[in-house]
Amino acid sequence: METKAIRVFLFALLLIAAPFLQVARGESDSEVDTSETVEESSDLGIVGEDVQDFGDGNFSPAPGVDTICVFPKNSAKSVTAGEETELLVGLKNDGESSLNVIAIKASVHLPFDHNLLVQNLTAQAFNNGSVPASAQATFPYIFAVSKFLQPGTFDLVGTVYYEIDQQPYQSTFYNGTIEVVEAGAFLSIESVFLVTLGFALLVLLGLWIHGQIQHLSKKTKRAPKVEVGTRATDASMDEWLQGTAYTQSLNKSSKKKK
Repeated sequence: METKAIRVFLFALLLIAAPFLQVARGESDSEVDTSETVEESSDLGIVGEDVQDFGDGNFSPAPGVDTICVFPKNSAKSVTAGEETELLVGLKNDGESSLNVIAIKASVHLPFDHNLLVQNLTAQAFNNGSVPASAQATFPYIFAVSKFLQPGTFDLVGTVYYEIDQQPYQSTFYNGTIEVVEAGAFLSIESVFLVTLGFALLVLLGLWIHGQIQHLSKKTKRAPKVEVGTRATDASMDEWLQGTAYTQSLNKSSKKKK
């Protein structure tokens, strides 16, 4: 009876968890479609009419130019899916000529393999981003990851493009992890499923412990009572009373009965 109840409970648990698994699969399919769409439209962005488009060119960093990146009021580097996030890019020009910042762009990759591109983010152009020699400046960069992106840890690679004496250069200002979180949700689908699964396991453990306790209690009730030492005690008492007035009276009474 107990085994049948556990089987029924497991079947009910699978029925409850099935919708969550289907929703998670649907979101994963949407994520793949969105990634493909973003890759096709990677050239879109805030680009001025008179701004040079470097495309996917790979340039070297200029000597004497240092970069730094700061997430203002966001030390955890948490990015909400579908909402805008701001970061600040600082440039320090220790060279002999002024530099002109052309654009800032970034991309999201899987943390274990940067060759697997998740999303190309919008490029932000600057029409008047000059940094004189022996000076430093800060440029804001606002981006938003896809609202269909699954919450988790990803790698963000940010690049700033600039010119010095009409020679193009690029520097990577950030190459690290960000934490993508779901917008307006305290619990993700995975969290709900894990909580449900944990609760089910606790219930099964409680049923198993209850069954073991009942089994042990039945064994204890069925155990026979054993009397030890009764006959040995009677024999020793007869030997001890042998020859006394008590045994003589018993012998007389037995003779009278005969």
